[in-house]
Amino acid sequence: MPSSAPSRAPEPGTPAPAPDAAASESGSASESGSGSPAGLRRVATASFIGTAIEFYDYYIYGTAAALVLNEAFFPDLSETAGTLATLSTFAVGFAARPLGAAVFGHFGDRVGRKAVLVVSLLMMGLSTGLIGLLPGYDTLGVAAPVLLVVLRLVQGLGLGGEWGGAALLAVEHAPKGKRGLYAAAPQMGSPVGYFAATCTFLLMSSVLSDEAFGNWGWRIPFLVSFVLVAVGLVIRLRISETPAFAKVTAERETAKAPLLEAFRVHPKEMLLGAGMITVVYVMFYTAATYCMTYTTGELGIPKNDMLMLTLVAVVVLGLSTFLVARWSDRVGRRRLIIAGAAFGVVWGAVLFPLLDTENHVLIAIALSGALLCMGIIYGPAGAYLPELFGTRMRYSGAGFSYNLGGVLGGAAAPLIVTALAENYSPVVGGWFMSGMALLSLLCVLALPETGRRDLDAI
Repeated sequence: MPSSAPSRAPEPGTPAPAPDAAASESGSASESGSGSPAGLRRVATASFIGTAIEFYDYYIYGTAAALVLNEAFFPDLSETAGTLATLSTFAVGFAARPLGAAVFGHFGDRVGRKAVLVVSLLMMGLSTGLIGLLPGYDTLGVAAPVLLVVLRLVQGLGLGGEWGGAALLAVEHAPKGKRGLYAAAPQMGSPVGYFAATCTFLLMSSVLSDEAFGNWGWRIPFLVSFVLVAVGLVIRLRISETPAFAKVTAERETAKAPLLEAFRVHPKEMLLGAGMITVVYVMFYTAATYCMTYTTGELGIPKNDMLMLTLVAVVVLGLSTFLVARWSDRVGRRRLIIAGAAFGVVWGAVLFPLLDTENHVLIAIALSGALLCMGIIYGPAGAYLPELFGTRMRYSGAGFSYNLGGVLGGAAAPLIVTALAENYSPVVGGWFMSGMALLSLLCVLALPETGRRDLDAI
């Protein structure tokens, strides 16, 4: 693989690596099962399961933020102010994600993909479980929301390192011509994690009274994370390192400062990649967080009804993510992402008018359309972002770009839409969503197609 810096010569007295060192590394990986069909299935499963667990952790916070956390941690604020305060703690997690991507990406590009994914899973799962144990404002006073913010920061750091490593685990193990299909594994973790989070909350709110759910029932989905993280660790500890990283290690070509190298070698891809993925966050977190608050609060739709309608939309997200990711191996990533962003420009403008009908079928269509837009882009993005960067800085470049887009779309969007809806109307918030989709469309138009690239050649 070409390198921007020459390989270091062996130190005196140190045996030189054999000419087939890379092949030896690759061979050992194959012997461990990573190159066999069973090994590839294990890698895909590890990539999917770990990401599903981590996104479950993240999404239960988003659902709880929309439903109960304002009362548990900000009871002295008005309903609107409490919602904004809770969404602000949601945004804190996003603000920490680029830092997590930088730290985990650095070690992922220097030490390996597998080791850092184990650490990210632990950080994410344990912080989520501890939120379920955290006393509320009535018990701890102002210390309660402060500790909530701290745990959200740890959550954000963990998830910031998760996606890049999980995507690379799948992409760098994938057979030729099937990177889009294999990259669908970590991408499917998002809808499955959200589906599981929504089902858990639906179960709790169905079997408990509103008072019991608000007092302690909302904590159970968080506590389940302790069990899930144990399952995820068992699966992730059984996988091997990726062949692409093993080759870089064998040739002593790991980057000293991979994130700085990514900005130096691929500045366009870093910034435009972040802009391209922004609409995914805008559509998802507005639909999953603010729309839940808006429909159950302003429109008075029962909480369980909205959870059921959300499940319909998540199924649409899962199907579109998998099918479009697989399709991208045949028609290319860029073309499909362009189509998804263009669809988002239109759907942002019609989302709130559909919600305002208060018709359950039209609400399901409104939410499904937003998540369909996400799925069309999110599916191919699992392979597209890693393909933009060389192996030496791929974890740092793809992970940081992805999470920088999260700050723009996931942290800011629900807050901005809430403020626009409060000061003007929800329709204006929808126009903001269309504007962000247009931004993503312009960014992907300025990026190249990557589906036929040789990952070892960049």
